[in-house]
Amino acid sequence: MGERSQPALFTIPAHRAFADALVAGLLAQHRGDPMALAQGMVLLPNNRAIRAVSDAFVRQSNGGLLLPRLVAIGDPELGEQVGGALDPLGEEDAVPPAIAPMRRQMILARMVQAAKPDIDAGQALLLGQALGAVLDQMQVERVPLSALHKLQLSDELSKHWQTSLTMFEILIAQWPMELARTGCIDLADRRNRLFDRLTVRWGAHPPAGFVAAAGIASTAPAVAALLRRIGMMATGMVVFAGLDQHMDEEAWQAIGPFDPDPVTGRAPSGHESHPQYALKRLLDAMSATREDVANWRWGSEHDARAVRSRNISNAMLPPRLTSRWRDLKTADRSLSGVEALEVATPGEEAQAIAIALREALETPERTAALVTPDRQLATRVSAHLRRWGIAADDSAGQPLSRLLPGTLLITMAEAVAERFAPVPLLTLLKHPLVMRGEGRLGWLEGVRALDLLLRGPRPQAGLHGIDLLLLPRPDDRQRVLREAVREWWPQARALLEPLESGFDRAIDLGEQLAALREQAGALSGDAVWSGHQGHAAADLFAEMEAAAPEGPRQADPRALPVLLDHMLGGVSVRPPQGGHPRISILGLIEAQLMQADLMILGGLNEGTWPGLPSPDPWLAPRIRRELGLPGLEMRIGLAAHDFASALGAPHVLITRARRGSGGPAVASRFWLRLKAMAGPQWKTAQRYAMLAQAMDAPGAHRPAERPAPAPPASVRPNLIPVTDVDRLKADPFAFYAKRVLRLARLDPVDADAGPAWRGTAVHDILQRWAEAGTLDPADLEERARAMFDQPEVHPLLKALWQPRLIEAIRWIAAEVVKDKAEGRTILAVEREGRADIAGVTLMGKADRIDRLADGGIGIIDYKTGKPPSARQVKAGFSLQLGLLGIIAEMGGFDGLGSQPKAGDFEYWSLAKKGDQFGYRERPVDPLGKRDKIVTDQFTAHAHEHFEELANAFLLGTAPFRAEINPEVANYGDYDQLMRLEEWYGRDDG
Repeated sequence: MGERSQPALFTIPAHRAFADALVAGLLAQHRGDPMALAQGMVLLPNNRAIRAVSDAFVRQSNGGLLLPRLVAIGDPELGEQVGGALDPLGEEDAVPPAIAPMRRQMILARMVQAAKPDIDAGQALLLGQALGAVLDQMQVERVPLSALHKLQLSDELSKHWQTSLTMFEILIAQWPMELARTGCIDLADRRNRLFDRLTVRWGAHPPAGFVAAAGIASTAPAVAALLRRIGMMATGMVVFAGLDQHMDEEAWQAIGPFDPDPVTGRAPSGHESHPQYALKRLLDAMSATREDVANWRWGSEHDARAVRSRNISNAMLPPRLTSRWRDLKTADRSLSGVEALEVATPGEEAQAIAIALREALETPERTAALVTPDRQLATRVSAHLRRWGIAADDSAGQPLSRLLPGTLLITMAEAVAERFAPVPLLTLLKHPLVMRGEGRLGWLEGVRALDLLLRGPRPQAGLHGIDLLLLPRPDDRQRVLREAVREWWPQARALLEPLESGFDRAIDLGEQLAALREQAGALSGDAVWSGHQGHAAADLFAEMEAAAPEGPRQADPRALPVLLDHMLGGVSVRPPQGGHPRISILGLIEAQLMQADLMILGGLNEGTWPGLPSPDPWLAPRIRRELGLPGLEMRIGLAAHDFASALGAPHVLITRARRGSGGPAVASRFWLRLKAMAGPQWKTAQRYAMLAQAMDAPGAHRPAERPAPAPPASVRPNLIPVTDVDRLKADPFAFYAKRVLRLARLDPVDADAGPAWRGTAVHDILQRWAEAGTLDPADLEERARAMFDQPEVHPLLKALWQPRLIEAIRWIAAEVVKDKAEGRTILAVEREGRADIAGVTLMGKADRIDRLADGGIGIIDYKTGKPPSARQVKAGFSLQLGLLGIIAEMGGFDGLGSQPKAGDFEYWSLAKKGDQFGYRERPVDPLGKRDKIVTDQFTAHAHEHFEELANAFLLGTAPFRAEINPEVANYGDYDQLMRLEEWYGRDDG
């Protein structure tokens, strides 16, 4: 059939819907012979492009149609193989098979770990993956391994890059031997060989039907040679996507790449971040020029006006030529059909985008798509659309690490890695797939009970720590709860114990994965492996287990959660049923050749679109440039091309939020270019933001009044602890919530040993020391040191608090010895008592009661912090010591004799004062000095204030009004219940 003198090269302008325009042209060229279409072949960049072109054929078929063969050339970065039509079977000199991606990644990770023994398996896999990416790029660009030895840059590199380069050379030299052992070759190498063979074969024997290469922008030499061969064939054609034909020669040459510098011999790489850079390099590799490329004559009903392509070209001028924007005509800068929406937060952005997509459905047959690399934004938009019953077709799918099977596997790994610490343990036991079915309700009841029991400091590590937590203990306030968990725990332990013992025995990654797989099935009843999501997880685990024997030798279980999150996150799962036929959510790869009537380009912030290039941990940017590898900025150029292509839709809405999840966000360079070029013609679509705000507007603002509940006398308590009297006086509502509603704040799970725990621990030490009777200072110090060896004591707490506490403990022991020498002895510790006062029972526990030298008694309260001030006590707050004195004088404490006289009241603080830890503070004074209460009048003072409170709130009908009293420490346990933020600070009388 002969060859052409010039290659048949075409471009579909950016203002045309690529897939629909391509299909329209192919149908028009073969309208008279339907079989000719069926005998043809269309080469496309990847499998996602095949789907886009297939859908376009369906839209334009108007009935039955025999499609041409659609073949993907494969994408090494996506792990895609070359289409089977380009890899004929049964030939004598068949190309060797490609090594399986998972096996390759495991081998590379083992090699990296052998070279860097100090890293774990997860880090080795990440570095091995990066090593494989560089190796692929070298093979795609046909950079020989020997080029590394010719580099003369070692003196110009930092020590870090010199070390990385040396290790890289060692590993690269080992890789051919590993491949020879497996009998395979790299995927990128196989792709090159197949393209070379195909180029030669089609040169000698062109296919009978037509061949069209469409939308391919790879600059790989093997691809460029194949595309040139296709273009030269009589029945071949190459169709580019969005090659800019509007740029003049000066702008086109300003993109680069540039000629070598005559002095240094080095050539600047050019503007790799420009959307036309890759296409320009591809034309150079094909020995073609832009003048050889003709415009594709066909279009579709989804095209925008032709002026849009010129607008896009002007917006994407090289940086040094952007001054031309000042001289543009209105039509060349107006971007008619393009609107911009800028909102405050990502939440508002998602709401506005969902409204715009919903609005598009009001027009019959109108299509709309959101294109964004921000998966968080895509997830939010999907959630908003579901409120209207719209299930958007999210072609990018969801990462397996965020779906139920993936989260269960990662959570199991986290539980083992942290030795069943409370948070990962409860997360695992509560997972929706665990004990799924009829027994789940009873299971969750047991988990909730365990959750309550684990509130507070962490128990000992491992399942044995939970066993110890469930043992009976004296004076157990949680006895009923502990017994309930003790009955349920054996069922859970039986499911978790094989996981713990399996990891104790596992020394390599394969054994760990096997243990995880076995128990995942047992915990979920194999639900983790069912459905399309479970099948994807099962396939990945099968690949990982099969390849694990060739992977890292030493696998630390603590690295497994990160490893699994990385591996599972690399697998996207799409629902098999798709979604709404006219609403799509697309990633950048999926949107490359697709277009809708309304294209919403979301997340236009720097770092998101374009994203920040991932750094290469092996080769410095300078080395990559010298080797001829694409720079990291090349990815920005590809993102720019995707953005420019999406701008070609009839109607475009670009959106951004001024604030991201981490703080203020910077507008994307693409956004800033469009805004600067458009100038006064910049059109906004703030109506969507207004609608979004209106949807969530509460209407009339009716803030809550300050609560003041007044329950009947029958439900008001007639028994009150001395520790709650301050709460009743300072904030009656907080007392009401605690004592009437019986609401108590739960400690966080796995909480640090905070002030409450520290106070309880100190009181327990002092109680046991006093009850031992020896009052030996050495014994007290030994007990204090033993307390810090408990598993719930965090090492940081031990390091910071132990020296302070030991000093304070020594002070207490010395003070007790001194008091004993003066005739003062300890009568009781942690003694409970009660007394009836004004018709109410007052109860309390005294930390310590001493017999004074004159026969009276002294009430002592231990404080780990600063004691209350005398001013607070005189104002009627912090009356605990005085109330305990009343109980003692009324005979409420057993063993003190009949009606003893309370003659002293002391706080023993373990805090620092002056140069020492530990001091005494009295809220009273025998003569009332320093504005303190006279000692003999303290119990009468406390009695008066308590009787007033009891008559008003406990025996009377006074409302429990919410108060904020700065005189008394307020822990804010009930601020949300009292809706503090709604009334505090308002003048409501």
